[in-house]
Amino acid sequence: MTKILFMGRKKVSAALLEFLMHQADVEIVGVLTDSHLQGSPTAAAANRLGLPLYTFDTALQAMREGRLKYDLGVSVLYWRKLRDEFLTTPVRGTINFHPAILPEYKGTGGYNLAIMDKLSEWGISAHYIDDSIDTGDLIEVVRFPMNPDTETAQSLEQESMRVLEHFARRLIMQAIGSTEKLPTYPNIGGSYTSRAEMEAMKAIRPGDDVERKIRAFWFPPYDGAYIEIDGKKYTLINRQILEEVAPKDSTSLFAGQADA
Repeated sequence: MTKILFMGRKKVSAALLEFLMHQADVEIVGVLTDSHLQGSPTAAAANRLGLPLYTFDTALQAMREGRLKYDLGVSVLYWRKLRDEFLTTPVRGTINFHPAILPEYKGTGGYNLAIMDKLSEWGISAHYIDDSIDTGDLIEVVRFPMNPDTETAQSLEQESMRVLEHFARRLIMQAIGSTEKLPTYPNIGGSYTSRAEMEAMKAIRPGDDVERKIRAFWFPPYDGAYIEIDGKKYTLINRQILEEVAPKDSTSLFAGQADA
C-alpha cells in the first residue's frame, strides 16, 4: 500500500485525485489545495471522496507531531513552495508536475513566454522537489507541438492540461509501482520568472510586437496585455480573439474587415 499526500489545484488535479482513489494499493492520506478559494474543484473532489483537507501549516504540524505519514508526495499545480517536513517525510520524495519545459522555463509565466519566444513546441515536466522552486532533479519532460502565431496563453494552457492529465497518470502509476524514487537527470540551467516579472511584461511598450503580446497574455479573467491611460490599465484584444469570444451565431457587416 502506497500512502500519498496529494497537492494540487484546478480541474486537472481534481480529475487525478478521482483517478488515484480508484487505484488498488493506494491510500490518499490527505489533500492540500486552494481550499481558501470559493469553488475550488480539487477541494470539492476531496470533500466528495471523504478525504481530509489540510492547509500548508496544519500539514506541517501534523507531520511534526507524527500524525501525518506518507510514502510519496504528488504535487499537481500546487501553488506554494514546499519546505521543511515536506522535503523529509516522504521516503520516496514528492513529484511535482510543472506546466512548462524544464530546465529552460522555471517559475511562472511559461505560457506567455512560449508565445513571446516563438516556440514551436511546449511541454510538461515532472521533477522531484527540493528546497528551491522548479530546480529538483528531472524525471521526464513530455513535449507537444504548438503554433506560436495562433496560440493564446488560454489555448496553450488548455492543451497543456490535457497533456498533463495523461502524463501524470502514467508517471504516478510508475512511482506507485516502484519501491524507490524513479530515475532522474540533472535540472540545470534555464531561467526563473517571478509573478511580479510576469505581470510587468504585460505593459505595451514601444517596439513591442503588439499582436503577439496580446495573444501571449490573453487568459481571462486575469488582466492581459495593457495600455495605461490616466493611471488606469486597459486590457487589449485583437481581431482573432474578438472573433473567438463572439457568440457563434452572431453576424456583423464588419467581421474580418478591421483589426480591433
